[in-house]
This record gives sequence, structure tokens and C-alpha cells, in this order.
Amino acid sequence: MEKLVSSWFNDRPLPQSYIFPPDTRPGNHIIPGCSTIPVVDLGKASGCDRTGIVQQILEASREFGFFQVINHGVLESLVNDTMNVFKEFFELPAEDKVGVYSEDPKQPCRLYTGSPNYDSEKIHLWRDNLKHPCHPLEECIKIWPQKPTRYRETVATYSIEAKKLGLRILELVSEGLGLSSGFFGDKLSESVLLSVNHYPPCPDPSLTLGVSKHCDPNLLTILHQGDVYGLQVYKDDNWIGVEPLHNAFVVNIGYQLQV
Repeated sequence: MEKLVSSWFNDRPLPQSYIFPPDTRPGNHIIPGCSTIPVVDLGKASGCDRTGIVQQILEASREFGFFQVINHGVLESLVNDTMNVFKEFFELPAEDKVGVYSEDPKQPCRLYTGSPNYDSEKIHLWRDNLKHPCHPLEECIKIWPQKPTRYRETVATYSIEAKKLGLRILELVSEGLGLSSGFFGDKLSESVLLSVNHYPPCPDPSLTLGVSKHCDPNLLTILHQGDVYGLQVYKDDNWIGVEPLHNAFVVNIGYQLQV
């Protein structure tokens, strides 16, 4: 538990084990925001503009592998409530997190710091992460955090709506690819994994990273960026910042869907 960044970040300067080599650290570079990351209005997908929305998603997936969705059908009040629940969880005293914290990467519900390879890596990520499965919901919910008391009810509702959104996007993708309706349903998309990153204030963010560059192995990642500027996409040998949009989700096309 003492390894969690959120347990000690106020007490000492940035440890050497969190300082990345000069060629991989962010430094003081300002990554420009990019307004060209496509924004898809899913509210138009149920009308005469459906074909255009399908093509917009396909083009964004091919060119960027990313796009943002607005008018996605997930209530803003639910999103805000869920983000507040996550915030409350990370603000809990250490003794209330003991049942969730684990250094065993095989634990299905796990709170840990850095990365799953913390014990074997030389440089650690500046983050705490809470991760757990959401399917089948009636079974998974039993291993979720019990505090704050509204965690399970709120996150269950949120996970259901997030899955509906993912299936809706996959249906539009399959339509654009000429695949049968429901092609990505059933076993291909039934698994839902929730991952919540918590980045405490850092004494020197120019020397460390919250998340390293990576590709997602799954079908889709649906990310709530909130109003925090920090997500970056690598395109044409350059990193570009993804501008946070109010009540939008960022959609990342994973390796499985690329294949």
C-alpha cells in the first residue's frame, strides 16, 4: 500500500525511480492541441445522415485510429457522478483500500501503482490505477470496491451504458465494412474491462510519465478524458494533443479491430 503514489506524493521530491531517461521523458515541450481529430456526432446516426456518419467513422479509424463522439446517449449526469465516485475512491484513507490493493497481476480487481510490472521495471509510471472486469456484471460486481458505498451501483450503471455505446459504434463499423449486423456481438465484444488512472500532482512532470506510449490490444477503448489536457496521438512521426471536448468520449481503435 505504501507504494501507491497517492500515499506519499506530498512528502518528498520526485524519486529517482520515477525519472525517465532524457530521450523518453516529456521535458518542457508543449504538445500542440489538434482540432483535426475527427468528432463524430452519433445523434445523426439514426437519421438520413447515417451513411455519412458511418463513412466518417471509417475514415477516422483509418487515418488516425482515434475519434471523439458527441451526442452519444450516455447521460452527462451519469458520467459526472461516476467520475466523482472514482475521485472519492482515490481520496479514501489507506485502510479503506486494503481489500482492493494488490501486487498480484492475476487479481481480477486490483489497485496498483505504476504498471503491472512494477517489481521488475527500473522506471515507474507516475500513476495509480484501478482495474476490474465488468462482465458478467452480476458476478464481477461482487469483487468491486465496497467504498465509497455508492461505487458498485454507480459504476454498474455506467459500465452498462459504456458497453451499449461500444456496441453501437461497432455496429456502425461493421455496416461500413459490409459485414452482417451484429458481427461484433456475442463473444467478440462481451468482455468489458474498466481501467481508471489517477495522476496525483507531480513535483516535476517534465521528468516522468503518467502512461508510456502504447497500443491497445482490444477491439475498442472508450476513454473519458474530461477537461484534462494530456492525451496524445502519434501520427505522421509527430505527437499531437487531443483537445478535450465537453461531454465527449474518445474512441481508440484497438489491434483486434485493426486486424
